[in-house]
This record gives sequence, structure tokens and C-alpha cells, in this order.
Amino acid sequence: MIYLEYIRSGPLISTDTASPEPAATKAYRALEHMIVTLELAPASFVTEGALIERLGLGRTPVREAIQRLAWEGLLDIRPRAGIAIAPLHPGDWLRVLDARRGVEVVLARSAARFVTREAADMFHDAALAMQKAVISGNVLAFIQADKALDEALALAADNPFAARLAAPLQTHSRRFWFRYKADTGLAESAEHHVALIRSILDGDEEAAAKDAKRLMALLRGHAETAATR
Repeated sequence: MIYLEYIRSGPLISTDTASPEPAATKAYRALEHMIVTLELAPASFVTEGALIERLGLGRTPVREAIQRLAWEGLLDIRPRAGIAIAPLHPGDWLRVLDARRGVEVVLARSAARFVTREAADMFHDAALAMQKAVISGNVLAFIQADKALDEALALAADNPFAARLAAPLQTHSRRFWFRYKADTGLAESAEHHVALIRSILDGDEEAAAKDAKRLMALLRGHAETAATR
């Protein structure tokens, strides 16, 4: 069981009055989720038209999302052949984590130093969503909570350069985790994430950095196991 009362301090921000999400952002989020959860199978092919029909959004926002995901290495646009979904090679997870580790420490330190009330509320929501996902065994909900936590970290850190570097690495890592560890890793992963959140909300830069390193070490252990299968 994960106890989260310690990190809650006041009501959460309501999302009822939030501004509508741009269509391109909706398309990106939907496609990213489909890639991470393997709904779009690794190494498979799809067409732009099929994605437009599947998402129920216009050509322009879907095309923008495709271009962004291609830049992030999750899609490969091949003229006259279609759009290839990035393959999953277990050894690449180690490469992703080696690239991710340093920037995660930078983000954790900065988040502990600069966290705002808005970001704190986002962290609270993500932590509670993780707890609920663990209790119910809902892997898809956990993936969404993990994404929300990364967005809270990006906001809190107030370092757009580090956040932009980290975002695609976080997405790749989530995809590998979903493929190789989702069946057994919910509770352990959630506890590491919650520890990081606590340190950030305490404003403890050193503890936040250590917790970020511990989380990366946990993921690297999973990656090493996957690479030997």
C-alpha cells in the first residue's frame, strides 16, 4: 500500500474551467498513447488516412502530431510506403535510460527548488492516480498517471530546455516498461515515483536528485533483465 496523505496540502485545482486542448495536441496525445500501449504494434505500418479516421480529427492536426512523433523517433514516415511504427529492441531501453538519467536529475533538482502550487497540485493528482491504478491493477491508468507526473515535473522545473530533452526519452521508456514490466512492476514503480514527489514537495533538492537516480536505477534493472531475454 502506498500512503499519500503526507504529500497532500489543500484542494486540487479544478479542471472544469480549463481552456480547450488544441486539436494537434489531442492528436499527439492520442497517438502517443496508442504507440506506448502497443495499440499501434511495433514495426507495423499504418497510413495517414487510417490514423485520421481512427482519431476522428482533421488532417492538419493529425499530420502535425505525426511529424512531432517522427521527430521523437516513435514513427518513421516513408514516402509511398506509409508510416512505420518504431520497433522495440530490448537493448535500446538501456540506451534510452543512459540518455535520460542525467536530465531527470536536473529536472528533479530544479523542481524541488522552483515548484509552484499549480505544479504541486499536478503532482498530487498524479500520485493519487498512481495509487488508484496500483490498487485496481489498471496498467493503462498507471501509464496515464506516469505521463501526468512527467508533465508536472516539466512544469515545476521551470527549465524548458531540459523538459524538451526529457519528454521523448520518457515516452520511449514508458513504452519499453509497458512491453516488458507492466505485468509485475506497478507497486514498486509507484513507490519510487511517490518518493520523488515527496522530496520535490519538501523542497529538498538533494533528496529529489537521489530519488530520481533511484528511479532510473530501478528502470535500468528492468531494462537489463529485458535485454537478456
